[in-house]
Amino acid sequence: MDLHGFDLNLLVALDALLAERSVTNAGRRVHLSQSAMSGVLARLRHAFNDKLLVASRGGMALTPLAESLIEPVRSILEEIHRTVIVNVPFDPATSRRVFTIAASDYAVTVLLTDALRRIGRDAPGVTVVIIPLRERTTESEDLGLDLVIVPKAYAPAALPHEVLFEDAFTAIVWSGHSSVGDTLHPDQYRRLPHAVVSFSDDTRINYDERLGEQAGIELHAQVVVPSYHALPALIVGTDRIATLQMRLAEKLAASHPIRLVPLPTPMPVLEEAMMWHPRLEKDGGHAWLRGVLRETAASLSAMGRALHGAVQHRPRRQQASR
Repeated sequence: MDLHGFDLNLLVALDALLAERSVTNAGRRVHLSQSAMSGVLARLRHAFNDKLLVASRGGMALTPLAESLIEPVRSILEEIHRTVIVNVPFDPATSRRVFTIAASDYAVTVLLTDALRRIGRDAPGVTVVIIPLRERTTESEDLGLDLVIVPKAYAPAALPHEVLFEDAFTAIVWSGHSSVGDTLHPDQYRRLPHAVVSFSDDTRINYDERLGEQAGIELHAQVVVPSYHALPALIVGTDRIATLQMRLAEKLAASHPIRLVPLPTPMPVLEEAMMWHPRLEKDGGHAWLRGVLRETAASLSAMGRALHGAVQHRPRRQQASR
C-alpha cells in the first residue's frame, strides 16, 4: 500500500464498515449518504486490493483480510483518540464536535428529546447523531459509538455503564377493546395476540417475549415491529395487546385511542442505562455529554415520582377512562 496517497480519514470509515458490515449503517455512523459511503468503500477496496465486504446469505460478510483488520484499525483509532481528542479542552459553547448515540425510539422520546433541548441551547455547534438501536450493538464490546442507551440487563459487564432512570411496564389496548376491562387475567394476557418490538435480525427474539419468560408467561407475538411508536396503530381497531414502558405509554395515550391496563403479573423493573467504551472515560467532551444525560434523567425521575403520586390519588373512574 502507498501511504502517500492514503487519506487517513478513510480509517474511520473502514472501522465503521468492519463493525457494521453494511454500507448503509456504516454511512449513518460516520454521517455519509449511502452513495458516498459506497464511494469510500470503492477507495478502500482499491487501497487494500481486496473486496473487504462481499455479499453473503442474509447480508454482507467480511473477507479474511477485512477480519484481520478489525483489531489493528480499532487500535490505531484509539491511539489517535487518546493522543489528540482526550487532551483537547472541551468548551460546549464553541465546540463543533459530533456525538453518535444508539438508542431506541423509547429512549429518544422519554430522555433524549429533553437532553437535546439543553444541548441545543448550551452547545449550539455540537451535532448529535442518533442511530437505531440493534441487538448486535449491545453485544459488541467494541462500540465505535459515543453512547448506547439500553436496558441495563443488556449492557456488557466489561463496558462502563450507568443507570439513568427506572420505568415500569403496562399493557395497552384499543380503547374500544370489548373483552378487556380495567384489569387483565393472566390467561387473557397469555391468550390475546400481541404486537411486540424487536431490535434483532431474528424476529423471534424480542424484549416482550423475554420479559414474559421472566414472568413465567408465554406470549403469542402476532406482529413484530422495530419501533415502540408503531404499537398504538397496530392495536387500534383490533383485539391485539402490547406491553409498553409506562412513561412512553402515558405520552402515547394522549394522542391515540388506547387505554393503559395494569399487567396481570409483575414484570421486572426496567433500568435504562447509558454505556460507553473505556477509551472515552477521560474524554472531556464525553464527560460533558454524560453529565447532560445524567441531569436530564434526574429531572425525569423527579417528575415521574410526582406523576406517580398524582395517579395514586386519582379517582378510579377517571383513571380507567384514560
